[in-house]
Amino acid sequence: MLNSSQPSTHLTRRMLVFMLVGALLGMALRQFETSQGWLVYEFALPLFEVIGQGFISLLKMLVVPLVFVSLICGISTLSDASNMGRLTAKTIALYLLTTVIAISLAMLMASVLQPGHSVEQSMTDVDVNIPAAPALYEVILDMIPTNPVQALADGNMLQIIIFAVLLGLAISQSGQAGQKIARGFTTINEVMLALVMLVMRCAPWGVLALMAKLTLTLGVSAFASLANYFLVVVAVLLVQLLLVYPTLLKVFSGLNPWIFLKKMRQAQLFAFGTSSSYATLPVTMQTLVDNMGVKRLLASFTLPLGSTINMDGTAIMQGVATVFIAQMYQIDLSMGQYVMIVVMATCASIGTAGVPSVGLITLAMVLQQVNVPVEGIAMIMAVDRLLDMLRTAVNISGDAMVTLLVAHSEAALDHQVYAQPVLPESKIAAPLAEASSYPVG
Repeated sequence: MLNSSQPSTHLTRRMLVFMLVGALLGMALRQFETSQGWLVYEFALPLFEVIGQGFISLLKMLVVPLVFVSLICGISTLSDASNMGRLTAKTIALYLLTTVIAISLAMLMASVLQPGHSVEQSMTDVDVNIPAAPALYEVILDMIPTNPVQALADGNMLQIIIFAVLLGLAISQSGQAGQKIARGFTTINEVMLALVMLVMRCAPWGVLALMAKLTLTLGVSAFASLANYFLVVVAVLLVQLLLVYPTLLKVFSGLNPWIFLKKMRQAQLFAFGTSSSYATLPVTMQTLVDNMGVKRLLASFTLPLGSTINMDGTAIMQGVATVFIAQMYQIDLSMGQYVMIVVMATCASIGTAGVPSVGLITLAMVLQQVNVPVEGIAMIMAVDRLLDMLRTAVNISGDAMVTLLVAHSEAALDHQVYAQPVLPESKIAAPLAEASSYPVG
């Protein structure tokens, strides 16, 4: 366990070391898969499952109360509802911009590198079952919570965000009665931050177990025929993370991109280990608020919204996968079809938010729209688990970058904190007395 006075960079280093140890442990246990099967399947895998999934469950346990309470705390300080509309429009516009860039870049690189031409035609004769995508009107209606308690219980993030925004606005317009309730939520928020710190101390062991399980169960043969596809997706993800985001950050805010990438490492490691933007949300929020100086009430709105609708990593996968599958089946895509892929994938990233198997659903929608066989999805599923870990790290980095841009434009960013080294962990759960001083407009 970490001492509260140790810097949070030490936790990042420990997580990286434990992740590497987990990967080596999983590969070592694979050597005993035949001779000592009981050791692998009756002891090691169950142990990794308990530790790894237990850690993810602890993180997910924090998401709904943290988002709900912190969002109410932030919205209740707004005196003008029009500020909420401006913030929402600005945030969504930036999320859409990064998504369009991501999928366009993915299709460009896939078209140039042509990873699908190396796959044998006989390997495309496989079946896959993809869940049906909901109708647009169903998606819109599902955003409105008919039972807020049920939405909280189910973890329906869009419904939770809408209810929290409305409740926060109602509190802000209720005078002294609203102020009493707002103080109560602020107190709960401080307790939630302390709970986040308790859970985060388990992070290295959780990441170790998750990586050990992954390397133990994932065979090398799965990558043989998909090596080119895998490498192209990874290359585009790295370009998005290391080139696109820093460029946008520098151009629109003037902030130092190197500081952004350095301070995001801990959240990225969490995202890589958990493969869940929702599970990583407490860590991402802590990183933006305590290490980069973003006002908590703004981050409590933009980050949950980004975790729900912003899927740059998934858009990259869809762009590369669509071109890859078309090349496998020797289908030439026209310029109009490329444009349709961009539009469909961008809209789908919002329209199917919160739907189970969202990556497969949106990819199936895109493939059907441009007349590419949906069955080709089965080919890429073998390596999708590892790519999902990388996609999640890119997703949360995009959420953080957009949050910084919005915070800079709204004068809700402490530039001195952003430029400082990583704060010590003892300051992470500090009281949020400054929250009500956020200057909107």
